[in-house]
Amino acid sequence: MTDTTRFAGHGVLITGAARGIGAATARRFAEEGARVLVTDVDGPEAERTAAKLRGRGLAVQASACDVADLASVEAAVARAVDAFGSLDVLVNSAASCSPDTALFEDGPDEAWARDLDITLTGTYRCCRAALPQLAATGRGAIVNIGSVNGLQDFGNHAYSAAKAGLGSLTRTLAGHAAARGVRVNLVTPGTVRTSAWEGRETELDAIRPLYPLGRVGEPEDIAAAVAFLASRDAAWITGAGLTVDGGLTSVNTGFRTAVRSPGDA
Repeated sequence: MTDTTRFAGHGVLITGAARGIGAATARRFAEEGARVLVTDVDGPEAERTAAKLRGRGLAVQASACDVADLASVEAAVARAVDAFGSLDVLVNSAASCSPDTALFEDGPDEAWARDLDITLTGTYRCCRAALPQLAATGRGAIVNIGSVNGLQDFGNHAYSAAKAGLGSLTRTLAGHAAARGVRVNLVTPGTVRTSAWEGRETELDAIRPLYPLGRVGEPEDIAAAVAFLASRDAAWITGAGLTVDGGLTSVNTGFRTAVRSPGDA
């Protein structure tokens, strides 16, 4: 059960929030009393997501925001402050993930640059634009959305490098922002059932046994972790990475299965 007052009076901006993890996170914050600005490079889809939440009586607005464009980022931050009176929480969910080429050396510079610019530098732009506003509230929090790709090899070279970079950015910014009253943390999801997996049920079926908890994640699993790190319940946590992956990176399920003796439970 969610606390409908935990974020009462908070203004929240979420990037990449038109669908998937970002949309679930917007819903979670709004259900807990926050006023939320759903932003996405796809402005019409962001508005559709916000309209659905408003239809449930939640305080949600929408704005187009391209995290690759500093002016667009600054405009989104300004809109959140104008609409809500303050910006208390920034959630960086926007990302780009290009498919790998068969041979590493055939990967185009453009794909590499795009994934890093949106996933890593885009987060940097958003943090830079939002930090003065977050500091002004005395309770500011940033939550970056990483990936297990930043911890181990799961393919997608550029995306993985960008997500690994988010871990470093989270730690270094946490050190800088702490004196200004702003906490900065990272959520690291495993496989999450989003639109990226539509039509790929066979692959999801193959992946499930690799997860010790027996299932892939749902967007709501990640939203709950984000809300925790942004809340007063995590008031003494900053610079941390919370891995939410059903045990994937903690337990080598394939190895354990291969060497399991007849007497193992």
